[in-house]
Amino acid sequence: MSWYKKHEELLKRAGQAIHERTFYTPYPEHHSAWGEAGITEGLKTYESLLNGRFGLHGSEDAAAWTGQEESPYTQEELGVLYPSFEVNTLVQNAQAAAKSWKAVPVTERAGLLAEVLERIQSRFFEMAYATMHTSGQSFMMAFQASGPHASDRALEATALGLMELQRFPAQVKWEKPMGKSTIELEKWFVPVPKGVAVVIGCSTFPVWNTVPGLFASLVTGNPVIVKPHPQAVLPIALVVAELQKAFAEMGLPATTVQLAVDQLGAPKAKLLAEDPAVKIIDYTGGSTFGDFLETLPGKTTFTEKSGVNPVIIDSVENLDAVLQNLAFSITLFSGQMCTAPQNFFIPETGVREGERLVPYAEVVQRFRQAISDLANHPKIGAGTLAALQNEGTQTRVKRMEAEAESVVLASKPVQQPSFENARSRTPLLLETSADKSDFQEECFGPIAFVVKTKSTQQSIALARSTTEEFGAITCAVYTTDSTTEALIREEMEAAFTPVSFNLTGFIWVNQAAAFSDFHVTGGNPAGNASFANPEYLNKRFVWVGHRKKY
Repeated sequence: MSWYKKHEELLKRAGQAIHERTFYTPYPEHHSAWGEAGITEGLKTYESLLNGRFGLHGSEDAAAWTGQEESPYTQEELGVLYPSFEVNTLVQNAQAAAKSWKAVPVTERAGLLAEVLERIQSRFFEMAYATMHTSGQSFMMAFQASGPHASDRALEATALGLMELQRFPAQVKWEKPMGKSTIELEKWFVPVPKGVAVVIGCSTFPVWNTVPGLFASLVTGNPVIVKPHPQAVLPIALVVAELQKAFAEMGLPATTVQLAVDQLGAPKAKLLAEDPAVKIIDYTGGSTFGDFLETLPGKTTFTEKSGVNPVIIDSVENLDAVLQNLAFSITLFSGQMCTAPQNFFIPETGVREGERLVPYAEVVQRFRQAISDLANHPKIGAGTLAALQNEGTQTRVKRMEAEAESVVLASKPVQQPSFENARSRTPLLLETSADKSDFQEECFGPIAFVVKTKSTQQSIALARSTTEEFGAITCAVYTTDSTTEALIREEMEAAFTPVSFNLTGFIWVNQAAAFSDFHVTGGNPAGNASFANPEYLNKRFVWVGHRKKY
């Protein structure tokens, strides 16, 4: 039985969800749905990987073994070593595997990828611990982000690729009447993969941000080299290992997918990206390197970079509900999400709450209290904050607090239960004004600005201008006025930025749902791609048409 036949209904249902844009997931997000025993077994399996070699296909031919991961919770090295290969070796292996993978029908490519997604379900708990102890995410977030949510995005890319590759008929008989005669041609339409693909991962979401590009390139017939962040290798290495097993079982080169491990002091991303054989690049990370990648000639590049996500507060029904929601958005994973809000634009005239105009100073004070109450909550505060992925983020928080003119809420260390050495801090909330420039760049981590504006109109103008210049992935807006809502929608659409209006309760601006929400639009400096829209798949292959006269 082919893997496509086995997973045909799943792939069709995913394709239906992409068209409908309604809620859909075949992978329940709560860990209880996968069996409580998985928590214990997953921890044992994860711990068995520590302080040892992580074997992959061809490990015996590795030029060296390397590893540089450290847990943000224990600040101790994981001790996992990975096979390291020269860039030339990786590229040559990928080129050698390209022809056989291209020859596999797209349905069977999609079937193989769906099979891998089924298999890695048994490793969700293991992947959660690996993600937790490399990225700093809490266990719950790590389970969801690297498990069900990442699989959603991978399936989405696979199903969309399957649809796009089957958009046109593979073969037709073409007839053109010419009076007494007819021209008859046989025509073939072939989606030809562009070539070797490289996926450059990030340290904070090592699976969720990697698998969309990985699966999109694979389903369109391209061999892939996965270049993870050197401090967050293990979570995606587990995925690569399952892919290699599946390729081998299909009788294909396991090197159709490879892992390119490097070190902070000896990076391989630039070398891989510049190699003439590499035709496709997926990248998640800072804007400086992302901007460089976008300038490389002869490459198809998909980037998700940094941005400054705005929040406009104009008028509300319940201010406390709004501020509690926003406090959670800031506190969640200590602001280390590309979708986390940074700049909160509040008019100096205040915010209307029902029939009352709440003064600006009161709004700021209540916001401060909401953040403080959540971050210092004895039961949920530490778990929501999780840990800072690297020391650089903590250094940034301390530096900005020391240099700030106005600190609304100072940042302080947080004790993580069971991890006395965890690198964790409460959010830093700073106050600034519309004529300052300190908020007009991404300040990654638990750092946010209250920006005092003259009016909601100025808030809108600043939100749009900073987005157009520096980029944004999300924008949250609170207004009870329909005219203001329509204006903001129009202004932010002009900046190619999606808006979330009046979110309260258990839905936050940070969240993006596969099969429904486009993650990044590709229209502003925060990134040039959106997963997963059709372009995200179509640019990975080229339609080539052949003709033959009967």
